[in-house]
Amino acid sequence: MDLSFFNGKKVLVTGHTGFKGTWLCRILINAGADVTGYSLNPPTNPNLFSLADVEDKMNSVIGDIRDLEHLKQVFKEVQPEIVMHLAAQPIVRDSYKDPVYTYETNVMGTVNICECVRLNSCVKSFLNVTTDKVYHNNEWEWGYRENEPLDGYDPYSNSKSCSELVTHSYINSFFNDANVAVSTARAGNVIGGGDFANDRIVPDCVRAAIKKEDIVVRNPYSTRPYQHVLEPLAAYLMIVMKQYEDKKYAGFYNVGPDDIDCITTGVLVDTFCKKWGENLKWINKSDNGPHEANFLKLDCSKLKSTFGWKPRWNFDMAIEKSVEWSKVYANNGDIVECMDNEIKEFFN
Repeated sequence: MDLSFFNGKKVLVTGHTGFKGTWLCRILINAGADVTGYSLNPPTNPNLFSLADVEDKMNSVIGDIRDLEHLKQVFKEVQPEIVMHLAAQPIVRDSYKDPVYTYETNVMGTVNICECVRLNSCVKSFLNVTTDKVYHNNEWEWGYRENEPLDGYDPYSNSKSCSELVTHSYINSFFNDANVAVSTARAGNVIGGGDFANDRIVPDCVRAAIKKEDIVVRNPYSTRPYQHVLEPLAAYLMIVMKQYEDKKYAGFYNVGPDDIDCITTGVLVDTFCKKWGENLKWINKSDNGPHEANFLKLDCSKLKSTFGWKPRWNFDMAIEKSVEWSKVYANNGDIVECMDNEIKEFFN
């Protein structure tokens, strides 16, 4: 993909202080885009946003996606051409602890961003990023397709299903007759350097490795579509670029790895331990937490047939790059150089 398309383009990214948002901003800044971010303060300490040297190279606006008036003001000032909506409460287990905040952020946040797109004719391309967990999960062994029923189980997954439905309604009610192309992207589980979130397997692995402790694994038998963070970001950028150029590409897209890379959490941790070395090992210890899906994979045929897309880095490479970044971090190395090298390697 030719990232020079984004050179000089006004791009607004919500959730820019998060893990995926920071990687996305780094890509866009390197491509010469005029980037504005709208997000809460970084959600963790430490956090990738503070490490990635992006804040002074973009217009970083700290705001709450639930604050419609503030969001309207930012749109009016920035006049973005491309909008990529990543802001969310993204943790399944946190959604059980605070379902109201999760729904307010993930549903009304989507209403607010759609409303701002509706009110600003400058926007030519809009992407709402949701999740592979939007589907009614039957725990079956084949991938979900974009026309399967939407009905996430837990508050996080269900709120993202609602976010999809909000977007569908705005498309039917307003955007079909406007000069804006709108898509949603349903991505699988992302891994990579710089994720410091709680209750995610690779950050848990990295924390244990740095402390030289055993990794505690809640459910080693759950299957997920793991992919390096650059995989879905490249797909998002491809979608917003293609539909900017031709509205016929607007639609709903799954973004995930090939079937061979849909693996169990136990296999992921085994691979991480092998890549990290230092006699790292893990233990199986369920904490009897709330319900989470056991088996989940996506059918990405639509993305492949529409754009000729295919994953670049397989699961083994995704773990290798996650370990590479994490060792640079653990050894106080040059994180920005590591990120830029991984971005160049991926896109070239």
